[in-house]
Amino acid sequence: MKLIDLIKKRRSVRRYLNKPIPRKALLECIEAARLAPSACNTQPWKFIIIDDKFKIKEITDKICHSAYSFNKFIGDSAALIIVVSDKEGFLRKAAGVLKGTDYYLIDIGIACEHLVLQAEELGIGSCWIGWFDERSLKKALKLPGKTKIDVVISLGYYDFQEISQKPRKTLEEVAVFNNDG
Repeated sequence: MKLIDLIKKRRSVRRYLNKPIPRKALLECIEAARLAPSACNTQPWKFIIIDDKFKIKEITDKICHSAYSFNKFIGDSAALIIVVSDKEGFLRKAAGVLKGTDYYLIDIGIACEHLVLQAEELGIGSCWIGWFDERSLKKALKLPGKTKIDVVISLGYYDFQEISQKPRKTLEEVAVFNNDG
């Protein structure tokens, strides 16, 4: 499959089949993320893989309550990838202050996109979750308070017919050459 076809196929999946993902496939997804480029090659990420159904349910109950409850669908995932970021690298931090940009977030975004595209190639659906109770997640995973969790990615097999196309702006609406006009 050409990359553009894979990109066109990938959607945020919120309904998963009750089918486990082999650990080999999960590690292929993490390998794709690991190979992502990052500012000054700092690789500001760690990926915690949760593939135990009981733990997934337990984590979901802790992090998807109250204002976060619309993400409860992650309880049906076959796996969760918890993306822990290291935003302390000196060069990245100094450049970020000078430019007003959190480069570690760009790096995490690139790595996570590699991960979800690899998952899609393997027939595994995914959904990025940025809205969750981070404090409760850190407690559930016994992570230090200073740890930063920016993203949770839910993964699971899905029924391809259930996923609808999302409207996108046209190429002409989002791209311009040389800013003439």
